[in-house]
Amino acid sequence: MADTGTLEPEGRERLLSKTEKIMARHMGTAWSAPMFGVTVEVAMENVLARRADGVTVTDILLADCAATLVEHPSINAHFREDRVIEYDTVNIGLAVASDRGLAVPVIHGAEALSLTEIAERRKTLVGKVRDGKIGIREVSGGTFTVSNLGMFGVTRFTAIINPPQVAILAIGATTRRQVWNGGAPEWRDIAELSLTSDHRAVDGAASARFLASLKARLEGREAAK
Repeated sequence: MADTGTLEPEGRERLLSKTEKIMARHMGTAWSAPMFGVTVEVAMENVLARRADGVTVTDILLADCAATLVEHPSINAHFREDRVIEYDTVNIGLAVASDRGLAVPVIHGAEALSLTEIAERRKTLVGKVRDGKIGIREVSGGTFTVSNLGMFGVTRFTAIINPPQVAILAIGATTRRQVWNGGAPEWRDIAELSLTSDHRAVDGAASARFLASLKARLEGREAAK
């Protein structure tokens, strides 16, 4: 009998695209950061009720993230060696998968845009990514990133920071769950939101405060943008 223990199976070689090569280098840099995650459960009834023609759950999440980041500038920031740069302007990125690899187009100045304007820009940018027509400026200058895998049925995941940004938000699928509700169990639409932060720039308390504010806004317990 022939010894096949050291033989590798036949496979197909796929060269990385230019975008994939850039992302691979970027993620290698990101992995060197001391990252930690914080997760909250959000009741999504208010978010689902705010959907409209052309406005998706992702758009509402982007808009509410932008409004919340204005209140928590330590999360809307970059880490650069010996300093943290906090920004008043929210340039929010959205991780988008395509046949050409992962790209993160950026909605610049999102804090000053209406929900409808954010929805329109998100749709345009995602279309450009998938058509291979996204420009350098449209993927540059991000101060925070959102990654939503809920449409794939993923309920919870940990996203990797997009350096030099100090945090990224991972959004899971909305699922129907029974909650205790102070002794009166009821069924609610729940999504899990996980914030990954760079511990060199952000501590656990700051991350928790940001998520608490975002949760309140999404649930309609604070004024939503």
